[in-house]
Amino acid sequence: MTHILIVTADFYPEITEMLVKGTTATLKNKSVTFEIINVPGAFEIPGVVSFALHNQKYDGFIALGCVIRGETTHYDYVCSESARGLMDLAVREHAAIGYGILTVETMAQAQARADVKQGNKGGDVALACLRMIELKRQFDTVG
Repeated sequence: MTHILIVTADFYPEITEMLVKGTTATLKNKSVTFEIINVPGAFEIPGVVSFALHNQKYDGFIALGCVIRGETTHYDYVCSESARGLMDLAVREHAAIGYGILTVETMAQAQARADVKQGNKGGDVALACLRMIELKRQFDTVG
């Protein structure tokens, strides 16, 4: 059975809760089991995925969170470094990772993307992760 680790950033808990709702509904619909670990913000997500990678317990990982542009360049660093960190892990470690860290200008944009009745990005990310797991398994059996 497929088992996934969902790592959530709690900086905007109302957005993360919506993302988790969409993600977990999709995973349950596909009979996939999962665990959820919470971290303070999006910047910390790649570190936790890295900690868990060699555990052999997880078939894939889903990163959920939200970064909203503010008045400083902090937004740019958090967005780029969390994305780079997860991509580096996916490529270097051959990890199936669904990227669900919303990078938006406003809270309204975040709500529209996270809400299961509107954007449902949580559900989209779950499907992306499951597809990457399928592809990884396909390539692992080639040869």
